[in-house]
Amino acid sequence: MIYKKMFFPIGGGEELKERLFAALLIAKYFDANLEILKCLHDSGKKMYKNLGISSHIMKEIDDVIALKAKEESIEFEKALMEIGKIVGMDVSTTPIPNKVHALLTVKEGNRSLLVEEESKFCDIVIAAAPPSGIATATFETSVLKSGKPVLMFPRTMKTFNTKSILIGWNNTVESSRAITASIELLKQAQRVEIVSSDEYSGDMIKINQLIDYLKFHDIEASYKIVETTRIPGQALLNAALDGNFDLIVAGAYGHKGLRELMFGGATRYLLEHSTLPVFMSH
Repeated sequence: MIYKKMFFPIGGGEELKERLFAALLIAKYFDANLEILKCLHDSGKKMYKNLGISSHIMKEIDDVIALKAKEESIEFEKALMEIGKIVGMDVSTTPIPNKVHALLTVKEGNRSLLVEEESKFCDIVIAAAPPSGIATATFETSVLKSGKPVLMFPRTMKTFNTKSILIGWNNTVESSRAITASIELLKQAQRVEIVSSDEYSGDMIKINQLIDYLKFHDIEASYKIVETTRIPGQALLNAALDGNFDLIVAGAYGHKGLRELMFGGATRYLLEHSTLPVFMSH
């Protein structure tokens, strides 16, 4: 077992069941325990007080919000249980000792803060690709503040595999960290390929050093030098799709927020267009 505990934060929005299915599918693939954090917005009492709303009106508003949250939680739990049966994974709202399962935890508060705090206690965070490729605060928190690698999956992913892995290499600290964090995955893969560009290959010196490093872990990797395009992230994704890979390993930049990933470009293209999961580390 590579991972013993995975963490999956989720709020609301579209494709809810599809995201739950994909998260359970990944956990099932690794035979790992999965903690699902369902984040509910707090009632915003401080905002009401600042607006000068009477305590009577504030209570009525809080009661309506609480009822809606309860109904939402019931529907969410019902959907999760149904998907658990489809995937073949036990789902519970309380820990099941000595048994691999998905544990649902529901908490109220600021979603980013909840994710930042709760994500520290796992082996890896799994996260759905942000809608329209725009990195949400929750997604940025998962990558930048969890201290863990993140496995991002397409929002409507139906299958998952790690037999064939493509490494995006640009000679940065972030890409180096992503490779080290994914070593156990790479060791189990049947095919590993490194993709880079002339700008980062250093006349093949760095690529050969990376290949030699992977050999220390009994990982045989091939390589390919590709030409970058004017659209950041496109060359990496094209190489992954053309090569029929199952997974991309890449470094995630953080000095400008989550705006840059691979070959000096924005993550938005990859997040918006990738039909493959991406293993990333900041």
